[in-house]
Amino acid sequence: MKYGIPLMVVAILLAAQSPLLAADKPPALRSEVGKPLQAAQTALQAKNYDDAKANLAKAEAVGKFTSYESYIFARLSAQAAIGTGDYKGAAAAYEQIIASPELPAEEKVQTLDAYVRINYGIKDYAKTASAVQQYKQAGGNSAETLGLLAQSQYLSGQYGEAGQTLAAEIEAAEKAGQRPSDIQLQLLASCALKQDDMAAYTRALEKIVAYMPKREYWLDLIVRTSNKPGFSPNLALDVYRLRKATATLEDSADYMDASQLALQAGFPAEAKQFIDEGYDRKKLGEGADAARHKQLKDLVTRKIAEDRATLAEGEKVAAARAAGDALVATGYNLTTYGEADRGLKLMEQGLAKGGLKKPDQAKLLLGYAYQVAGSEDRAQKTFEDVSGDDGSKDVARLWLIKSRSM
Repeated sequence: MKYGIPLMVVAILLAAQSPLLAADKPPALRSEVGKPLQAAQTALQAKNYDDAKANLAKAEAVGKFTSYESYIFARLSAQAAIGTGDYKGAAAAYEQIIASPELPAEEKVQTLDAYVRINYGIKDYAKTASAVQQYKQAGGNSAETLGLLAQSQYLSGQYGEAGQTLAAEIEAAEKAGQRPSDIQLQLLASCALKQDDMAAYTRALEKIVAYMPKREYWLDLIVRTSNKPGFSPNLALDVYRLRKATATLEDSADYMDASQLALQAGFPAEAKQFIDEGYDRKKLGEGADAARHKQLKDLVTRKIAEDRATLAEGEKVAAARAAGDALVATGYNLTTYGEADRGLKLMEQGLAKGGLKKPDQAKLLLGYAYQVAGSEDRAQKTFEDVSGDDGSKDVARLWLIKSRSM
């Protein structure tokens, strides 16, 4: 959001001026000051800026202005500076106007608005940020003007303050049922990076993917989340599931690793899903490793045939176990074959039975199974109930962001 000084700001600044030195007002200036100031105003009305500046210099030479004389001098000086393109001079004059006790209360907000914009235009971002805060405290409510606060804080290197401002703006927009702007979201992330605050950057990425679910943002977020200290290696397959859903599987190694992990977990049908997508995207089956890809594909096909032959027996064995882990795994395996009703029931039974080695990872898997089966509401409720500090809660939170941004 930028403003062109010659057109936008000049119009705003001049509009903020009330009539000065009106003939029907009682004189409030000493004659030796009032006469050159009156001449300066007349020259300004005629756009004779050189003459105006010459008369302002005469008034200034008198010295020792009263409060009111100083105020009128600053107002006329601002107009003269604007007319000659001296916007730094205009900003300095407006600083005096705002500080003056003579400034009418009803003009303060509009004058501060003008002061904000001229400082932004001359790229004095620190003063712009301060001026916006003054404007807000005075009761200013223009969204356009208030929106310059975070940008000005950022551009002046106040990254912490800018991040706080942006977080508050985004929260307010969300509470009002509005979408934060792309600029707000991207600046929030940049503020975190400027401060080398990776935790804040990850939180910003979570906001970004909720509104701008581009694959590069998702990949950055997923990788950072899975690299957090304490993140369990047992969740590697869960991460690949999330990457598959966000289209962030990139190369043959991703597809090979994901399918092998699914096989090791006892889910050959899921392994086939990774293999099939890899072939569809031409990430597998081509290049120097095409033969290895074919070997894995053939292995997955054999494992599926073997697995299908033992599904019924496996279900009985799982039901007989004291703990619920086997029921959860067997139930999930059934969902990968398209038997969601039967599989989800077994998973629910497994969680209810208890004795689970990793209960939050089991809940995470159930939430994903609900999602695959199209039960979005149940998936979200399950993800919300995941509370593990091993990374399970982090993955569940990303699934919630993904499902709510659909």
